[in-house]
Amino acid sequence: MTVGISNSASSGRRLVLIVVVAAVFMTNLDLWIVNVALPTISSDFSAGGRPPRLSSLSWVLNGYAVGLAALLVVAGRLGDRIGHRKVFLGGVLLFTVSSGLCALAPNLPVLIAARVLQSVGAAAQLPTSLALLMTVFPAEQRTTVARGWSAVGALAAAAGPLIGGLLVLHSWRWVFVVNLPIGLLSLIAGLRVLPHPPVREREPLPDLVGAALVIVAVASLTGALVQAPVWGWASAATIGLLVLAVVATVLFLLRCARHPAPLFELSLFSVRGFGLANAAIFVFSIAFSIMLLSNVLWCQEVWHYSPLRTGLAMAPGPGLVPVVTLLSARAVHRYGTAPVATAGSLLFAAGMLWQAAFLNTDVSYAADLLPSMVLGGTGVGLALSTLIAAGVTSLPPQRSATGSAVVNAGRQVAAAVGVAVLVSLVGVRVSAGSLSEFRAAWVVAALFGMLAAGLAAAVPRPRPAPAPAPAVAAT
Repeated sequence: MTVGISNSASSGRRLVLIVVVAAVFMTNLDLWIVNVALPTISSDFSAGGRPPRLSSLSWVLNGYAVGLAALLVVAGRLGDRIGHRKVFLGGVLLFTVSSGLCALAPNLPVLIAARVLQSVGAAAQLPTSLALLMTVFPAEQRTTVARGWSAVGALAAAAGPLIGGLLVLHSWRWVFVVNLPIGLLSLIAGLRVLPHPPVREREPLPDLVGAALVIVAVASLTGALVQAPVWGWASAATIGLLVLAVVATVLFLLRCARHPAPLFELSLFSVRGFGLANAAIFVFSIAFSIMLLSNVLWCQEVWHYSPLRTGLAMAPGPGLVPVVTLLSARAVHRYGTAPVATAGSLLFAAGMLWQAAFLNTDVSYAADLLPSMVLGGTGVGLALSTLIAAGVTSLPPQRSATGSAVVNAGRQVAAAVGVAVLVSLVGVRVSAGSLSEFRAAWVVAALFGMLAAGLAAAVPRPRPAPAPAPAVAAT
């Protein structure tokens, strides 16, 4: 009898895992395939034969990132209050609908607006997805589950470049159409199998003013960085946006310190493992974002690769990530978070320095780009999932939704900053004459990777999970 119940519970957990993984895979896949499609989107939206500036085009990525950064914690808290299941399924539905709107966008402003709407759906899914998994899996399995959850993003990264390249052969719009069947199947299955974890109806409503301040702060900072090559660094508009970003950030932190239900619980950062892991993730994600977009632009705009060839060229790096993530689990268990994440960050930095030293306008993929992909992919596999798991599992289970939302919000802010830093370094147009600018961007990415290594080295080993209670036979 006990075995039967155990098998039934295990089967139920697997079904929940499948639904959650499908939805999270969909939202993570969108990052990679949209990056690969960006140059084609630029060509399609050319006005009078002149494509939009990179500073304008970057908002296809940053509009999504800013929306996620502002709303992830709101969605996490809303899930704590009204139910993770409701918020998760609502997010799947909104993401699917907005993906259809992206596919139908007639111009760049409409596409950016649809991407912002898409980010709302993604924000509802990500924190609640992990919370649902933390609910159905026992304490001794949660670290493994958290690492597996973060590895879904790595799996999407492995598939994304190739899938994106194949889809763009037909049209860039297909990179959004592909979300429709995944979203619909996840929604239908989720209604049947997702659990109804207890909710805290007395949980305060999320701080929407705080979310608005995040949007103002991140949008102002990224806007200043991407527009500075056009406006000038000393222009009144650039300085004004930078000042606005600082003011909004200060007001946001003050509000978090005083509000009864702050968007970011600053007390969470007093947990040493959570605070240090988040700092390392943030810095590493800036470097990762620079790498991702710069390699797409380099392959398509400098080496004149097709989208499919670009996808194939980029695939080895992300393809290594899930493999390394799985193989490194034993090393994390044996040696702890810090050595593994530090080694990963340093390998990623080495990959960026390799590109800065050896890449040039003469196409030599195997000798120049492939080694950096291998170094970078191995580094991401060692560092990112290890740091995410360390941060989330350092908090009590009842704060897993909010904690994972904070982790992912920081990653999205970092992604927006990374794109903006790249645009500010390479300028508004990219060509074979941009070699020195790309090299500067890769050196900056390497420096961020080294800083992440220093922070990761200080992350403490996660506390061991409590021993499970002895099983009681059913009567």
